[in-house]
Amino acid sequence: MSGGRASPFSPRVALGLVLGGALAFMALLWAVGSGMADPQPQPSGAHAAGKGLTGFGALSDYLKARDFEVSQSRTRAPHQRGGLLVLTPLHQTKSADLARAIADHRRYGPTLLIMPKWLAVPLPPGSVALNPKIHPGFVKLLQAAAPEWKGFHDEVSVDLSPLGGSAASQRWHMDGIDGPMPDPATVVSGKGGQLVPLVTASSDARMLAGYFADGGRYPALEAHALAPDPVPDDEGEITAEGDVPNAEGAAPPARFPLIVVFDPDLLNNYGMASQANAMLAERVVRAALNGGDKQVVFDLTLAGYGRSQSLLELAFTPPFLAATLCLLLAAAVALWRAYHRFGPPLLAARSIAFGKRALVANAAGLLRRAKRLHLLGGPYADAARERLVKALALPAWLEPQAAEAAIDRALAARAPEAETFSAATANLRAAQRPRDMLRAAQRLNSLERILLR
Repeated sequence: MSGGRASPFSPRVALGLVLGGALAFMALLWAVGSGMADPQPQPSGAHAAGKGLTGFGALSDYLKARDFEVSQSRTRAPHQRGGLLVLTPLHQTKSADLARAIADHRRYGPTLLIMPKWLAVPLPPGSVALNPKIHPGFVKLLQAAAPEWKGFHDEVSVDLSPLGGSAASQRWHMDGIDGPMPDPATVVSGKGGQLVPLVTASSDARMLAGYFADGGRYPALEAHALAPDPVPDDEGEITAEGDVPNAEGAAPPARFPLIVVFDPDLLNNYGMASQANAMLAERVVRAALNGGDKQVVFDLTLAGYGRSQSLLELAFTPPFLAATLCLLLAAAVALWRAYHRFGPPLLAARSIAFGKRALVANAAGLLRRAKRLHLLGGPYADAARERLVKALALPAWLEPQAAEAAIDRALAARAPEAETFSAATANLRAAQRPRDMLRAAQRLNSLERILLR
């Protein structure tokens, strides 16, 4: 019977160790799944977390202060949710990625595209120590450049040129409000396609921001439009990606508008230093939402900080959620069963037991495994002869043949019909198979009992 041994840990201590390890492991998985190991957006970038002139941190903070639900996204999941999606792509952003993001979201909510303009570099870290007015994230503007996204609304032309007129006329204008251009020497404007202007330059009426009249009805934007909706040309309307213009069976236009801000200085940190630009930003956002939920999502994927969905996030997303719940339930059942098992653990028995019988059994097992049973016949016969020499009081110096002859004479005197001892030992030594050896050993043992009676 195997004995028991008390555990060095109480059940409460063991349960605490298991739960503590499980919680630490879950915390590690959460940290990996939440993207804490991924590179964070730099404050010098042209995105919603940017603090320099080209960033949009001021726009994000201003909308939060105006009771908008503002968030930043590094995945494509918000592209298929409601609310206003603000896209701030870079010059090197692929046109296919941009078109896909817009097409995905316009089925769920409006999209505000702010085009890039400035090429900038962050100020050296030593500049902060030299000038207390410089903060981390500040940048130095190198030059302005219009993006070239081949395949993305090629019917729209983009121009980069200075504003004409006097300094007083170098302003932007929207329905009822206007303000100065932050840098009138480099202004980005657009024209063509089915664009309807929302913000224009006061000096020459060039379009600084507008929306696409693609067949949808956008009352709030139409109320601020500075020109009537253009009439579709012979080539058809501009529709969402995947639609076929003026074709039989074409998909209907997207439900929500696409607003394009050609000159980012209207809404970036450079321009948001002006109160008029802050009013412009809020008016554009409210017109895009058209009275809907005040949700604004700033996309960071097109700014170079996108991350793919981790395996942990996939595990808790349908249809994988069902398998994850089953796995967690099975782990809980296994833990509960291990915690409530009956009695202490059994001690394992010794592989080699104590005692002569165990020693013989171990030796026999070793011989059997080594397949050397045929070598046991001779030693067994010699051991039987030595026992009979002592039992019959024969001289110890007798040779084996002489001793076996003396044993044969003693056996013939007691049982004349019995087999001779020397013949029995010869049969045992000659046996090769285990069955033959066993029979020969049994005959030898019976002869030994006759002599020892």
